[in-house]
Amino acid sequence: MGERTEILVCIKCKRGTDVTDDGERPGQRLFDELQSRGLPEGLELRAVECLQNCDSGCSVALRGGGAKWTYLYGNLHEASHLDTLIEGAALYHETSDGLIPWRTRPEHFKRNCIARIPPLEDNNG
Repeated sequence: MGERTEILVCIKCKRGTDVTDDGERPGQRLFDELQSRGLPEGLELRAVECLQNCDSGCSVALRGGGAKWTYLYGNLHEASHLDTLIEGAALYHETSDGLIPWRTRPEHFKRNCIARIPPLEDNNG
């Protein structure tokens, strides 16, 4: 797909834990781990201050331009969900409308979708 897909990571997320003495939060660690791995072509990582999903663990949003649905996912862990998040973001990027077929979605995406937001552009012609 021509447009880039953004992975917006809430870096303020505490995931119900205490912030360490240096102020590092699980959301920041998730962002840092993703950044250190490198992402597939077309995916762009972006830190955001807060996604207002504080009760559902670390949260990320996937968005990919005016013709795609935007998704918010929660309950992500900075150590155990990196591969799932990268896989799901790559699948999202490959779609024209942001809708990953149910059977091919990573299991975590099936169970932890917090919200989906309609595209800016009308796809109904």
